[in-house]
Amino acid sequence: MMFWRSVVGKLWFTILLLVSFLLFILTVMLLEFFENYHINETEKDLTNTALNIAHFLEDQEQEIGLQISWELLDDVTRAMIIKNPNEYYYSPNSETSVELPVEFFFEDEELSRAFDDQKTVKQIATIPNQNYKEDSRILIIGVPMEIGNERGAVFIFQSLQVMQETTQSTTKFILLAAGVAIILTTIFAFFLSTRITAPLRKMREAAFEAARGKFDTKVPILTNDEIGELATAFNQMGRQLKFNMNALSQEKEQLSSILSSMADGVITFNRDGTILITNPPAERFLQSWFYEQDGFTASSEAVPSEVMELFQLAVNTEKEQIGEISVQGRFWVVIVSPLYNKKFIRGAVAVVRDMTEERQLDKLRKDFIANVSHELRTPISMLQGYSEAIVDDIAETTEEKKEMARVIYDESLRMGRLVNELLDLARMEAGHIQLTIEEIELVPYIHRITRKFQGLVKEKDILLNERMDYKDPYFYFDPDRIEQVLTNLIDNAIRHTPANGAVEITGRTDEKGFYVEVSDSGYGIPEEDLPFVFERFYKADKARTRGSGTGLGLAIAKNIIEAHRGHISVQSKVGHGTTFSFFIPRNYE
Repeated sequence: MMFWRSVVGKLWFTILLLVSFLLFILTVMLLEFFENYHINETEKDLTNTALNIAHFLEDQEQEIGLQISWELLDDVTRAMIIKNPNEYYYSPNSETSVELPVEFFFEDEELSRAFDDQKTVKQIATIPNQNYKEDSRILIIGVPMEIGNERGAVFIFQSLQVMQETTQSTTKFILLAAGVAIILTTIFAFFLSTRITAPLRKMREAAFEAARGKFDTKVPILTNDEIGELATAFNQMGRQLKFNMNALSQEKEQLSSILSSMADGVITFNRDGTILITNPPAERFLQSWFYEQDGFTASSEAVPSEVMELFQLAVNTEKEQIGEISVQGRFWVVIVSPLYNKKFIRGAVAVVRDMTEERQLDKLRKDFIANVSHELRTPISMLQGYSEAIVDDIAETTEEKKEMARVIYDESLRMGRLVNELLDLARMEAGHIQLTIEEIELVPYIHRITRKFQGLVKEKDILLNERMDYKDPYFYFDPDRIEQVLTNLIDNAIRHTPANGAVEITGRTDEKGFYVEVSDSGYGIPEEDLPFVFERFYKADKARTRGSGTGLGLAIAKNIIEAHRGHISVQSKVGHGTTFSFFIPRNYE
């Protein structure tokens, strides 16, 4: 079945069918020609023989003329000499056949003209006697003759079976020649088709190789005809495809590099809203939103409903749409623009820009003076009030004066601590922090830090757990600075966790670096405050003014981690607790 579908089979069958049709027409025409030719030649021979018999009978004596006449006849030819209806003679070789009655020649309209009109006549007649088994149709030639005053005729006839036998012999020869011609045509057609299709098969194999990405495949050029030109064109096409694919690959890599290096997130949507392309900032945006949904969405490619609304508006109105969305306390501006495929919209691209830093800077500009004045106003007021009391001799006893002096001293220490922390933070932000890197054994180091809080967690009835997974028990960092970070994170977690709560410290190392998470089951941080937790003077409880720290601890922790070339982050939901995590890479220097 596959052979007939191939080019070889189709070409071979077409050539064979065409040649067979031509041979069939030629055979029919040759058979018709030879049949007519045999009949005409037989008529001529019979006519000449009849004329000779009539001539001999007219010139010779009857006996001699008859004897000579019968010698002119062959075995398949019969003759009948009729002088009158009562005197006629049959040829001797007619004994084996049925004799035609003399009345047959006089009653037949055409044959009787040989007597009446003295003309040569011919007639193909059917023998009335069915005992003539060879063929009932015969060819009769009649020639008039005059013997004395009597008008007679010589009739010579022959069965058409003889001519048919000759025609059959010719037909067999023609059919044999046609058969040989068909066989030779078949061989030639198959040879020709294979010669034509051999380079085509090579082109097919090369095309399959090109479809698999092997554009270096070349087709051998075997001829200089159209097939050779086709092979040349195919090789040129392969080189051009390779060049185009390399260009497309370079363009794709360039586009991917551009998207990866962009600070803004890019999300490309199909017409039906399916995500096609995202870059790392966009993936972080989607991961934050996914975390906010408690990890449950309709599909892994779900996006915030606000973004989908902007996408639908951009597709329907064919205009750029701008909106804002808040995810995990960070503010994002989303710009959705339609993408066109010639005249039709094929999707849209969303640019997600993180505007949190701008919002933070704007808020910092408004809150910095208020925070500093808030932190300094109370101790300055107390210093002023107690010092006035001492100057005005309000304190009468020595004990009262000592008490007022102690308060003044404590407040001055608090102000000094605040100023020192501000100076440390300023130096860190200016890049002047000095780190003392040492090789630290992690398990005893973490145990030592957590033991400092055992009394506090017992007092507040909080469970403090450690989970360690260290592939490498040793790591390089500044132990004092990292202890400052961990102390701040653990202290904050304990202070913001109610009784019967839990605080968990998780640490692990891998080939990339050192990971630490401090999780609590406390009140959580409001979403609107999450972007500002690492800013100076931030306090989760705005109502607390004394005894709650300076609000610089997390800002200092962030700078310490960044000095180690790492990063620190926070995830929180109100009522579900907070998780602070930081990462220090290996070989960060």
